[in-house]
Amino acid sequence: MRNILMTALVAGFLAGVAVFAIQMAAVVPLIAAAEVFEEAEAKTAEPAGTAHSHDAAAWEPEAGFERHAYTALADVIVATGFALLLAGLFALRGRPTGLRQGLVWGGAGFVVFALAPAFGLPPELPGAPAADLGPRQLWWLATVGLTAGGLALAAFSRPSWAKAIGIVLIVLPHVVGAPHPADTASPLPPELAAQFVAASLVASAVFWAVLGAASGWLHGRLR
Repeated sequence: MRNILMTALVAGFLAGVAVFAIQMAAVVPLIAAAEVFEEAEAKTAEPAGTAHSHDAAAWEPEAGFERHAYTALADVIVATGFALLLAGLFALRGRPTGLRQGLVWGGAGFVVFALAPAFGLPPELPGAPAADLGPRQLWWLATVGLTAGGLALAAFSRPSWAKAIGIVLIVLPHVVGAPHPADTASPLPPELAAQFVAASLVASAVFWAVLGAASGWLHGRLR
């Protein structure tokens, strides 16, 4: 247990800091640009003579240092949680781990939690049209679960029929299709949305690469 906790804390911190740096360089500027379009659209939609106001109960961090600090904290917390998952899986398998094995598991994490869901629900900027939150969350969870199960069957099962079932599980949520809004009109430029999808996936790829490599190496060393 001590090895798992130490691995998760160190790897989570490293991965959280790495993804925060990429977010500040490539993702946050795109979000700030989208918020300009979102606010302009909201002002245009307001009836004449009414002032734009925010719900007093809706708290959000101030722009600048406070917002960045909360983003960094959230990145490290999320990374530590995923590192706990990886370290626990390493311990359950009971096999030696290292940098290479960690990168493989990190790649699987990227496919399961980022790439596969992005085929149906790509990362969205503020102000982008979206379906109701409940159906989107349900589809995302189903995609993550089926992709993880499918990869496990394809990678660890010996019978060919089990591998075939794994492939079917991976494809199934995309055959069903993700929920999308009826009205897809958006105030955001298409190139801005495309840049955000690319930047988000790159950030996720680096996150999982650092997390997997650090978790595999640390777990192997601590053993």
